[in-house]
Amino acid sequence: MAVMEADRAKRSRVHAALSDASRLAIVDELSLSDRAPSELAARLGLAGNLLAHHLDVLEQVGLIVRFESSGDRRRRYVRLDRQPLHALGLPIASAPSSVLFVCTHNSARSQLASALWKERIGTPASSAGTHPADRVHPDAVAAGARLGLDLSHAAPSLIAGPLHTVQVVTVCDRAYEELDPDPSWWHWSLPDPVEADDPRAFDAVLADLDSRISTHIT
Repeated sequence: MAVMEADRAKRSRVHAALSDASRLAIVDELSLSDRAPSELAARLGLAGNLLAHHLDVLEQVGLIVRFESSGDRRRRYVRLDRQPLHALGLPIASAPSSVLFVCTHNSARSQLASALWKERIGTPASSAGTHPADRVHPDAVAAGARLGLDLSHAAPSLIAGPLHTVQVVTVCDRAYEELDPDPSWWHWSLPDPVEADDPRAFDAVLADLDSRISTHIT
């Protein structure tokens, strides 16, 4: 009984946090893309101090996480924590007709994202890098295979235009910050599993991608 009451109290706090239209708008925005606070303020027309207050409220109930960029350490991003929202529901976005996933080396994150998107959504998806590696990382190929994704013939490529005909999704802070992204782009801030030097890091990236793709895109 105590556990049920604690869970009910937690859900009540989440509902209360989302009763404000501005906070609900922040959650809607973050359901598709991680954003810097300055981007949220500009997209939602909120003053910086008011946005900071709303982010504090959302963080207190466990709905968001604020973290440092893995590229420019002076920058910070806000990510939605989807777990508390599973029972509440989120807006579902229609799948774009074509998606381009971008990271720095196009050797892991963007390759996995493209393969998973095609498997889960079924619409065209491709990937590219700002500084392509010589090959797709073997641990990315292995992680994909564990989920039934075939990356055995994938090869890194350089990002090239035009980009206005596709939905660009950056999955790397460094690439996002280097490219001066269009406001229509989505950004999914994923750690580079290559730097972790641990096969489990590639599985973790896939799990994050699967949550983002399967939960909020149809």
